[in-house]
Amino acid sequence: MKKLLILPILILTASCYNVERDCKDFKTGKFKFEYEVDGIKKTTYFERNDSIEIENYDGKIDTASVRWVNDCEYVLKKLHPKNMAEEKSIDMKILTTSGDTYTFEFGMVGVAQKQRGTVTKLSDL
Repeated sequence: MKKLLILPILILTASCYNVERDCKDFKTGKFKFEYEVDGIKKTTYFERNDSIEIENYDGKIDTASVRWVNDCEYVLKKLHPKNMAEEKSIDMKILTTSGDTYTFEFGMVGVAQKQRGTVTKLSDL
């Protein structure tokens, strides 16, 4: 009988947990994305307004169009691709937000394999 009483309490407690997801604050601004490649820490800086994202990576500047699907999901398409791989669009989905950071999932449109990362907002535009 005690087990039957504990189960509803556990279910109620678990259902009260809400993941913060205030994506509108991250539609525009200046951002930083840090990650590792072969054990070396890399940083990409980018600016995004409602329709354009300008990325600076290792001294290279690249521009992509931004098409918002909803407040938390958008599609990037490079404006000046240098090869076939760069011609493919990238699906970006904000999973959680917390203060000035957000965790996101990204991958090529139509491809099941996705990667995750965390971005920090440095300032508004």
